Amino acid sequence: MSSIAEEDDHKLVALGYKPSFKREFSNLATISFAFSIMGLCSSIATTFNTPLLLGGPASVTWCWILGSCMCFTLGSSIAEIVSAFPTCGGLYTASAQLCPPSHRAVVGWIVGWLNILGQVAGLSSTEFGLANMIWAAVSITSPSFVLTPGKTVGLFAGLLVVHGLLNSLATRHLAFATKGFVFVNLGATVVIIIVLLATTPRSEMHAASYVFGSDGIVNQTGGWNNGIAFLLGLLSVQWTDYDATAHISEEVRRAAYAAPTAIFIAVIGTGLLGWLLNIVLILCSGPLENLPGPSGSAFLAIMALRMGTPAALFLWSFVCLTAFFVCQTALQACSRTVYAFSRDHGLPDGGYFGEVSRSTSTPLRAIWFTTILSILPGLLDLASPVAANAIFALTAMALDLSYIIPIFLRRLHANHPEVNFTPGPFYMGPGLLGWAANVMCISWTLFVCIIFSLPTVLPATPTNMNYASVITVGVVVLSGIWYIVSAHRHYHGPKSNLESSSHTLYDEKTDDKTDEDGKMRGSSDIA
Repeated sequence: MSSIAEEDDHKLVALGYKPSFKREFSNLATISFAFSIMGLCSSIATTFNTPLLLGGPASVTWCWILGSCMCFTLGSSIAEIVSAFPTCGGLYTASAQLCPPSHRAVVGWIVGWLNILGQVAGLSSTEFGLANMIWAAVSITSPSFVLTPGKTVGLFAGLLVVHGLLNSLATRHLAFATKGFVFVNLGATVVIIIVLLATTPRSEMHAASYVFGSDGIVNQTGGWNNGIAFLLGLLSVQWTDYDATAHISEEVRRAAYAAPTAIFIAVIGTGLLGWLLNIVLILCSGPLENLPGPSGSAFLAIMALRMGTPAALFLWSFVCLTAFFVCQTALQACSRTVYAFSRDHGLPDGGYFGEVSRSTSTPLRAIWFTTILSILPGLLDLASPVAANAIFALTAMALDLSYIIPIFLRRLHANHPEVNFTPGPFYMGPGLLGWAANVMCISWTLFVCIIFSLPTVLPATPTNMNYASVITVGVVVLSGIWYIVSAHRHYHGPKSNLESSSHTLYDEKTDDKTDEDGKMRGSSDIA
């Protein structure tokens, strides 16, 4: 183990960073982390209403597998870069290294903010979805229950605090717990599929033309043509964080191998098993006019219809547990990104959040900063649900754009004398395969960003308007203005912290920031 850790640490030093974390994540824990962040049954549960109620059953079926195939090219392209740059900065760090030095600060700044805010919005929206999933179960058992914004936001904030506390554990405890996530995730999905098929009479299952064909295209958008209504189903499959595993690279053994492999396996597994779950849900769904039902969740309504309420709620608890794991891993990934950005002086905090706790060897400051920051979008729901949804809508577009920028830069500056891309163990090669995957994922991402920008229902009003594009462009513009006005003074792109050979730690009791030999830490540009 020590020789493997030393090899990983040498790779990290070569990238300009000294090791600050303990490498406790094994291959199993890393694969489990990658599956957990994608959610599978919980991700389908929280987004199932969108394709079903906009484009109809066929949109659910085909958009999932279509999006999964294209996301496979995205996942492969991301894995290739993560293998070359296994740092907790992930694609943020890679993007700055894949362009000429004169552009690194600007590129790193924009990609860093897109990635951080996309992750924060994703964590917040997922936690908000989990709160609604729990209240949906309550509404089924107690029909007289009245859900208020205060109850939803209160549960949402409480869950985030719980995840903050769990993420404050030492890395070895996080790694140990994470190993079991994948078994709950995959197990719950498989059991739901089997039970739905077993409890649905053959005579009540929908015909193939309803599940796969034109009978299943039911346009309920109020104005979009059938083609657009069908494509709105892509909003379900694209709603995930594909590079989250990269952000724990400095805590993973054999990171250059394990992290990209975990991404690759999780994208394939989630795509195929998720498609099967979607097909079975539609097959057993009953009359479309009865969905989403009193709970507001079509997924839960279908389970209750076929299994009965007690069995449905029992299995629903595991779906909620899977969503809980998504939030747990999302907070861990996001806090490492905040840590990396602060370490590079991308935040106006003087590197305060870019430190590792002496007691846990984890970035406690970044964890709690991320937790508090993620609570803020949910609080907006108390004042304006429209504003809260606008922030949540930032997730997919901001993250997807932050993914394709380094992929594009790698190809654009492939022959630049000042850009040195050294492939890692996961490499698709310089030939047609790598080029095809990169071009397809970039083209696809730009296409779905257009879909993400459309209002899902017509006519568009201030209440149902899709503000994703406005918010995303606003993030880029405001971050650009901030950089020009003041941030360029403290942020110069990814920074090396190799001046001291020991780990940078801080003591929570004294809040002193020192190296293990007692010297203060400095920083310089990564060569």
